[in-house]
Amino acid sequence: MAAFIRLIQIAVAGALIACVLVVGGFVLFANTIKRDSGVPQAAHGIVALTGGKDRIGEAVRLLADGQAKRLLISGVNPSTNAQQLQSMVPRGDEFFPCCVDLGHAALDTTGNAAETKSWAARHGFNSLIVVTSAYHMPRTLVEFARAMPDVHLVPHPVVSRNFHIKNWWAHAGTMRLLISEYVKYLGALTRYAGERIASSAGFGGSAHSSAKSN
Repeated sequence: MAAFIRLIQIAVAGALIACVLVVGGFVLFANTIKRDSGVPQAAHGIVALTGGKDRIGEAVRLLADGQAKRLLISGVNPSTNAQQLQSMVPRGDEFFPCCVDLGHAALDTTGNAAETKSWAARHGFNSLIVVTSAYHMPRTLVEFARAMPDVHLVPHPVVSRNFHIKNWWAHAGTMRLLISEYVKYLGALTRYAGERIASSAGFGGSAHSSAKSN
């Protein structure tokens, strides 16, 4: 009986520690989201993830400022064409015809990473400016690092007007968005860490060899 009670105590203590770690991690996640992108850095290419007019407009501005050679807009709805997008942003008609590519295949952030990987390889780019919402940037960088470990990523977060990055705890909509994104971020981080551990242990190479032999 005493041993059973001890096991319950250990389980409860473990659950409390896990809860503290998760909640503490969330607060750290929310408070470390960048408010701005700092000093602009040049790169070979720019990738903007769809999800808001502000993201595309900021990416085109960076292209116009000469921060990169070419822009990929990833995750575009198949029914949307370049003419529709270029009319939404300043100087769109100047840069879309020559220097902007649309990616229609991606359905989520993992898909954005795969789509960007193919695009970067096709153009020989080994450095990319990544443009997405500030709350979405941590998960995006993890997924992009998984897909393109040898590509240098320059984060360029965008903060929309309805996202209250300051005093986020006082705004229910922002709080819900952050919680949802934090859960997805933990999933992406877990997959990334698992792959790195498996690769270091040699499991990735063995699986690859086995697949080739079959």
